[in-house]
Amino acid sequence: MRAIPTLVLLAVFAATDATAQSAKQLIGTWRLVEIKGGDGKMDPNRGARPSGLIYYDAHGNMAAQIMPDRPRAKYAAAQPTPEEAKAAITGYTAYFGTYTVDEKARTVTHHRKANLNPGGIATVVRRYEFVTPDRIILRPVENQNQLTWERVKSQL
Repeated sequence: MRAIPTLVLLAVFAATDATAQSAKQLIGTWRLVEIKGGDGKMDPNRGARPSGLIYYDAHGNMAAQIMPDRPRAKYAAAQPTPEEAKAAITGYTAYFGTYTVDEKARTVTHHRKANLNPGGIATVVRRYEFVTPDRIILRPVENQNQLTWERVKSQL
């Protein structure tokens, strides 16, 4: 009879260790490799090869930026016109906040504290996560879009 409680305790410790391991694997800086829409097509606002970084630290902080791959005109003056400002941020994603990992659900949740998009401030987004030592794939829970990131091992 003592074997059953021991097995239960081992399962609990293994699950706890797996959760900690998944969160540890996420820590670091990751470079965007590709973005695929649910239909397999690229977002025209982002271009064929957008660039980006996502960062997770050991204290639960994170930041993400994605810049579209398309020509970006310089402002004609020190202050942009409304059209220039709109063109500069169309397709650009930038936010930071904290994150939590749910190993059982295989998700990472971004608790966004600040965002380039004012509608994204103080919001929460969940992503399914698939982590390997050198790659992570993040997919929003609400759609089939997929972002593939590669671990940055040296300076950018």
